[in-house]
Amino acid sequence: MKTILLADDEANLRNLVRTTLDDPSYRILEACDGIAALEIARRERPDLFVLDWMMPRMNGIDVAKALLSESLAPVGRIIMLTARGQEKDREAASTLGIVNYLTKPFSPRELLAKVDALLDGVVANE
Repeated sequence: MKTILLADDEANLRNLVRTTLDDPSYRILEACDGIAALEIARRERPDLFVLDWMMPRMNGIDVAKALLSESLAPVGRIIMLTARGQEKDREAASTLGIVNYLTKPFSPRELLAKVDALLDGVVANE
């Protein structure tokens, strides 16, 4: 089973993503802010991360920086799912190696396709 950590402060969005990714081969963990996301990541070692940029206590970019610096997330296994859609925001994420970037509102099919492609062939908690 592959573990996905979803971090977003909006409960309705977490519900939509959880429903979109409803698959017996995925275990979905949820965090409502950046600090909680890091705590869960350190404890559970997820295979993939779906992060909102604008969250309380710690934003998604800072979470991504911490995940990468602590080797908790392999490069390429972070998806930013955010309302921040300006080119400068995409460039800031890209500088960290985050190339999977979806803006809200998003296509659930596109999210599912990205998740499936990123996790295809990944051994759970490698």
